[in-house]
Amino acid sequence: MKGADSVSLTDFVEDNEKVISNILIKKIKNVMKYLGPAFIVSVAYIDPGNFATNITGGAAFNYSLIWVILWSNIMAIFLQYLSAKLGIATGKNLSEMCGLVFSKKINILLWIISELAAIATTMAEFLGGALGIYLLFKIPLTIAGIITGVVTFCITYLQKFGQRIIEILIEVLIGIVCAAYAFEMFLAKPDWLEVGLHTLVPSIANGDALLIAVGMLGATVMPHVIFLHSQLVQKRNQNLNLNQKKHHLSMEKIDIVIAMNIAFIVNAAMVIVSAAVFFKEGIIVNSIEDAHRSLEPLLGSFSSMAFAVALLSSGFSSSAVGTMAGETVMDGFINIKFSIYLKRLVTIIPSVALIFMGVNPMKALIMSQVILSFALPFAIIPMLLITSKKEYMGDFANKLTTTVIGWAISLFVISLNAVLLYTTFKSAM
Repeated sequence: MKGADSVSLTDFVEDNEKVISNILIKKIKNVMKYLGPAFIVSVAYIDPGNFATNITGGAAFNYSLIWVILWSNIMAIFLQYLSAKLGIATGKNLSEMCGLVFSKKINILLWIISELAAIATTMAEFLGGALGIYLLFKIPLTIAGIITGVVTFCITYLQKFGQRIIEILIEVLIGIVCAAYAFEMFLAKPDWLEVGLHTLVPSIANGDALLIAVGMLGATVMPHVIFLHSQLVQKRNQNLNLNQKKHHLSMEKIDIVIAMNIAFIVNAAMVIVSAAVFFKEGIIVNSIEDAHRSLEPLLGSFSSMAFAVALLSSGFSSSAVGTMAGETVMDGFINIKFSIYLKRLVTIIPSVALIFMGVNPMKALIMSQVILSFALPFAIIPMLLITSKKEYMGDFANKLTTTVIGWAISLFVISLNAVLLYTTFKSAM
């Protein structure tokens, strides 16, 4: 009898293990089915503009500004959640909802500013992609710009075969950036105790550090991806009842948390590597090219190559995302349908033209951040006004605490962007 009991107990345990394993596999498959939209959006948080500010911050102030990356990521998660919620609740993207809610004059203003923001951010991303090609293959910047334009057009063209293909491609490019910076950190050998301390404990050494912190934090939340996220969730938002929409939103929360925290790790890695290499050696870095050139004698040719590959992947993916955002905002506000190819060319052509004009890449990056800073309130405020109203959102309308947190974060981010605008113009005068 004892033998029979032990066999039945073993069978019972094995059966339970199989049941638990099957449940876990089903849950993982369910989550995987929804992963994607936030990964596309997260590209905006690891674009070439972030490379510039993070490298400068680490080179000038060691590990002391890593906490800025953490808090900017927390705020970005909140705002991207609101954008996804708006899209899931209404079945429309933010620009389409603005077209329904606001007057024609306000919508024309929102349309012009949002399109300028999409063009400005695509210009910055194009420069990153072109710089990556130039640094890797020594191809002239003008030719590299054309190659970036062709690659961007090809990536966005893949939308014809379904959004999931774009999501997978973007996830692969993000994976390349992550792998490159993991390799960089392995070579840089940072002081992990200092990294942990400065991630959790905020500190500002002086006025210059404050300016860099404002640049890192204020330029992190991008207006174009606030519009884009509400559009990207629509592919999984077809013919859903209320409970299904609630499930969709809960899955999108997971998507946002995973994708945005990967973006946080990459941004933090940029600061960490820059601090461990450039600050430690007392090297002043004024441009992305300086960073690439300085890495080779310090960490070897593989390190500088990894940096260029990361920049190239970031530039390609973020150029495509900027172009997709331009498509989203172009016809939603004013209810005029434009050709899909026209919508793509509107954001791509100015970017290629800028490179042919021989504009200084760093100056172009700064100007793009100024335009994005100016455009930010015109994305956040309409989103908060719409998501707070039950007549548009139904059961998904913001609770009072969400509204208060939303306005507090928005006013804080907008204030930082105002400081960024002021300091940029002041230094230019």
